[in-house]
Amino acid sequence: MTFGSLLRQCRQTAGLSLRQLAAQVGYDHSYLSQVERGQRPGSADLARLCDEQLGTAGRLTATFAQRPARTRQQADALEAGSLEAAWRGLVGTLDAGAPAELFSDCRAVPPAALLPTLLAQLRGADGTEAVELSALIAETLTRLDDRSTARRWWWAARSAADSVGYGGTVRARETLCGLSERRALPELLELADEAVGLDRQSYLPRAARALVLAELGRRQDAHGALQELIGIGDELAPTYQLHWAEGRVCTLLGYGVAGCVLLERARELCPELWVGDRARLDLCLAECLAVAGEPAAGLAMALRVLVELPDEWHDSLVYDAAERVLHVVQAQPGSAELTWWLARSGRSVGGGSRWR
Repeated sequence: MTFGSLLRQCRQTAGLSLRQLAAQVGYDHSYLSQVERGQRPGSADLARLCDEQLGTAGRLTATFAQRPARTRQQADALEAGSLEAAWRGLVGTLDAGAPAELFSDCRAVPPAALLPTLLAQLRGADGTEAVELSALIAETLTRLDDRSTARRWWWAARSAADSVGYGGTVRARETLCGLSERRALPELLELADEAVGLDRQSYLPRAARALVLAELGRRQDAHGALQELIGIGDELAPTYQLHWAEGRVCTLLGYGVAGCVLLERARELCPELWVGDRARLDLCLAECLAVAGEPAAGLAMALRVLVELPDEWHDSLVYDAAERVLHVVQAQPGSAELTWWLARSGRSVGGGSRWR
């Protein structure tokens, strides 16, 4: 029996409505309903509280603990040779093509479900379409924590992008993913510098470079890069990615209040259907709240994100953002549950991290 179905059974046996149990355990009744229906994973804290209120002698806690550990959601459902065959096909056909606005709905699809679709679309694609697809595949593999394969796809994406004049954008996207992977910062700075050199007009290469400089602790250079980024942004229509980049740099530099304002703006602009992006935004905001002097609020927000986020969206980038929150709030009461979530993901909490 699943955790959700057992919870429903125990609640009904106790003669409680969803609203009554929700009031007793301090959770929203609509959230409990989603847990019971299997639409939300629940949490160790919820299981413990429900055990106490329902008198179930630890049954719910034990059932929750026995849930299958999240896999990395790699492309196990794909045939073993699919990625290899697609990659070899791409690097053999780096032809130019007409620009196109493609794949705007990709961010609304969980990464494990998205990867097979991208590979299918790559067959027969060339030019700009092949660039976008190969970059999306590399980003998706990064989210699925298949870093070695992702690196090969980034190489292919750069090669394809250079042939059609989009090398700066692809290098910037790789840099942003590399920050979440905790790749070596000097390597990422070199990649970001290449991106800026290839595209001096767009904000994304400059955003990537500003973030790397901030991670490196080069405050003066990062501050100058942030000012340049804001200057570019003033000339563009506002997007959530733009405000996210500015907010992240502010957070890394310790400008907590300004970072929170920018990340709130980003959140307003991020579509509701982009579940993974919104989760990462909220975790960035949680970190920024802690930096701004509200660590308890930041911790509560981070836990809410992880508890309410459906399992299929719990990817490597989400857990990287959560680990950054933990670094700032680890002295707070209740941080043990955030540590538990990260340990459940299979991450070595604190291991190999580089912090400011």
